[in-house]
Amino acid sequence: MAPEFRRFHGRRLARPLTQRRKELFEHLLPRLRIPLPEMGTLDPRVPFETPPADVWLEIGFGGGEHLAWQAERRPDIGFIGCEPFLNGLATLLTTIEERRLANIRLHPDDARLLLGRLAPRSIGRCFILFPDPWPKARHKKRRIVSAETLDWLAQAMADGAELRLASDDADYVRHMLDVTGAHPAFLPVRVGEEESARRPADWPPTRYEEKALAKGAASRFLIFARRPRG
Repeated sequence: MAPEFRRFHGRRLARPLTQRRKELFEHLLPRLRIPLPEMGTLDPRVPFETPPADVWLEIGFGGGEHLAWQAERRPDIGFIGCEPFLNGLATLLTTIEERRLANIRLHPDDARLLLGRLAPRSIGRCFILFPDPWPKARHKKRRIVSAETLDWLAQAMADGAELRLASDDADYVRHMLDVTGAHPAFLPVRVGEEESARRPADWPPTRYEEKALAKGAASRFLIFARRPRG
């Protein structure tokens, strides 16, 4: 069963799009958009012209720097990026066209509308990097890293698949550690304070990390794994 529709929080568009970016939305996005089935589940390999060896998912890719970096270096992997904000989508569409990246597909909406439709064990890695921390107490229920999201990911991720999380907000890091550490489907892999303070070599910097460094905030890079099913 797919997740129920949730009201989207935040602005979809922060700055007006240039004419070129409007053209990308008109001509390129329809070719890359993941079609959600009305019934049944989605095999995420199907939307790619050449079936990939594996499919990795990024939830909330921002401007797409990390997603494009990974896709460029792993042409054998199919990448699905979820991002509801139009400016971030426009930036990634521009990058895809300029670098001719053929192994990216997009879900331009709330990731939770996709998660419940993914076929079981179909995702080999998932990234949730520097999501909105929603720091006010009354807004914390909006955080994407939640028990509900982890339930959907636990269903969609293959045994041993990595879940990579990052944040520069100390309260959100504690929340990530608590909620993911308590979930029965996930095992901690790289969560110690010292080791998670260092970004792994296969994890490129993003504009959000750079903003955190500029304001003197320390980032944490956490890795969990989908526990093997019995």
